[in-house]
Amino acid sequence: MKFKVETLPNYRIAYVRRIGPYGPGNIEVIERLKKWAKQKNLLKSAILFAIPQDNPETTLPENCRFDACIVISKDYQMDDSICESELSGGKYLIYEVKHTAENIQKAYATIFQDLQSKGYQIDNKPILEKYTGDMINNPYCEICVPVKP
Repeated sequence: MKFKVETLPNYRIAYVRRIGPYGPGNIEVIERLKKWAKQKNLLKSAILFAIPQDNPETTLPENCRFDACIVISKDYQMDDSICESELSGGKYLIYEVKHTAENIQKAYATIFQDLQSKGYQIDNKPILEKYTGDMINNPYCEICVPVKP
């Protein structure tokens, strides 16, 4: 699988969290975030992230955390209707993947083999699914895997 190496900056984000098994419920959280962002006129040139915070192989499904995030500017005035945080940047392997459950599962299976065969070591940060520009409306995403420098 092809990938590129990028250094992502730190991002200020607004997010919605869901706790429970990964799957169709995650889509509802993303739609709720997009609805909020549209009301605030933030969606047009947005960078969105879907972040599965936990490994479902080591965390009980009912305890898995999933965050739907949108990058906001440093000076954007937040209100109490949504959570705020920061994503720490760093070095990432970026894979462009068709956004279907099957393709994403295949990608995750391949990514970890890639890491080992290419001599990369995963960093202790969550893997990110990134949507930018027209990727919000088309069926592709970028899987961003944090690696140690």
